[in-house]
Amino acid sequence: MSILVLGVGNILLSDEAIGVRVVEALEQRYHLPENVEVLDGGTAGMELLGAMANRDHLIIADAIVSQKSVPGTVICLRNDAVPTLFRNKISPHQLGLSDVLSALRFTGEFPQKLTLIGVIPLSLEPHIGMTPVVEASLEKALQAVLDALRESGVQPRLREAKHAG
Repeated sequence: MSILVLGVGNILLSDEAIGVRVVEALEQRYHLPENVEVLDGGTAGMELLGAMANRDHLIIADAIVSQKSVPGTVICLRNDAVPTLFRNKISPHQLGLSDVLSALRFTGEFPQKLTLIGVIPLSLEPHIGMTPVVEASLEKALQAVLDALRESGVQPRLREAKHAG
């Protein structure tokens, strides 16, 4: 089983960094089996096509804009709900992801399973560092990624804490 956990976002636009920060936390804290690839996709678009193609499970962590939800809210969408959401222009770099998902569907390389872990941003202003409300949602978003991995039979193992001294 081939799984990709993809974090997308722009770390220069405050809360837009959440997807990237979630995958960083995943890599720093957990051992994952060889069939799970973790990728910081930044603001890349079509150049991610090869990495996303023919996956058994594609898990995307991203900031998603929604007028109906409170900043810091973690939303988990699956399969057909994901491309539908991307048609509503929800993320500053989302055009690229929407195009990649459409291209994968067109070429028959669409992932068998698709999960989007989205966090509602408070600010997308140019600033390095997330707002406290979105920073506080990082753990919940990470848990949602871990849950998605477990749904595909992956058991992430916590890395041992490094002791000072």
